[in-house]
Amino acid sequence: MKLHFRYLASLAVVALLVVTGCRSSEPLQDPDPLTIEFLRSLSEEQLRARDSDGDGLSDYDEMFVYNTDPLNPDTDGDGLNDYDEIYVYGTDPLNPDTDGDGLSDGDEVLVHGTDPLNPDTDGDGLSDGDEINKYRTNPLSADTDGDGLSDYDEIYVYGTDPNNPDTDGDGFTDGQEIEMGTDPLDPNDPAFIRDLATVNFAFDRSNISSRAATALAANVEKLKEAADFRLRVDAYTDHVGGDQYNLRLSVRRANAVRQFYVQNGISEDRIEVNGLGKAPVPCATQDTNGRGCEANRRAESHPINPYPFTPRFTD
Repeated sequence: MKLHFRYLASLAVVALLVVTGCRSSEPLQDPDPLTIEFLRSLSEEQLRARDSDGDGLSDYDEMFVYNTDPLNPDTDGDGLNDYDEIYVYGTDPLNPDTDGDGLSDGDEVLVHGTDPLNPDTDGDGLSDGDEINKYRTNPLSADTDGDGLSDYDEIYVYGTDPNNPDTDGDGFTDGQEIEMGTDPLDPNDPAFIRDLATVNFAFDRSNISSRAATALAANVEKLKEAADFRLRVDAYTDHVGGDQYNLRLSVRRANAVRQFYVQNGISEDRIEVNGLGKAPVPCATQDTNGRGCEANRRAESHPINPYPFTPRFTD
C-alpha cells in the first residue's frame, strides 16, 4: 500500500513540473495600458531588450541611466524625442529649454535654426527668445537691419529701431549717423540739402529777375540751415551767338548768382562759380521769338555734400 502511494505522489510531482514548465515557456503579455509598475517587475535583460515608446532608447537606459520616461518618446515635451536630445543635439531630455533662452529645444532646432545649447546664437547680446518673441529681430544675425549697429546696441545704447536701418528716415543709416556723431533719432540732424533751385535768364542778359530772386532766396534759407554745405554755381547760355561771347556771358551769370547769395548772408568762401558757355545739350525746340531757348539760359546751384556718406532717399 505504501509503495502504491509513493508511486502516485511521484506522478503528481512530475505532472506539476510539466505544467509549470509549460507556463514558463509562454510569452509574457503586456498589460493594457502599459505601466511603469509593470516595467519595474521585469528583469534587466528584459528591459534592455525593450523600447516601449519607440524613441530609440531601451527601457532600461531610460529608467536607470537617463531617468527619462520609457512610456513617452519625448519626456520633456519639447518636440524632440529623447534619443535625439541625448545622441544628436546634446540637449537635456528632462528640460524643454536646455539653454534657458525662452525657446523650446524643439523650436530652436526645427523652427528657428538657433543653437539649443547657446542662449544667444548670434552673439549680439540679446537672447534668442527675446529676439524672436520681444524684439522680432533675427537671432541668427547680430545686425538684423544691416545698418552697422548690433541689435543690442540699437536697443540698449542708442534707442534706434533694430529692424529699420534708418530709424529717423533722413537717408543716413543709423550706423552712419553714429559714425558722424549725429542723432539717428532726429530727421533734421544732420541738416542736409538734397537740391537747390535752378534759375533762368532773359536772352543775352545776366541780371537776376524777380522770379529768379524768389528761387534764389529759397536756396539761401536752405544754405543757412545747413551751414556745413558749400555750393557750386554752373551757368550756361543758349546756342545763339559765338562761343567766346557766350562763355563770357555765362561767367557774368554765375557771378550774378554768387553776388545774390553773398548779399543775402552766404559767405563767399562757401561758393564756387563756373561759367561754362553754351549748354551741353541744345533745346530741341527754340523759343517762338527766335531767340534761342530759355531752358539753356540757366544757372544751376549744386549743393556740395560735406559728409562722408551720401544719404539714400526712398522718394
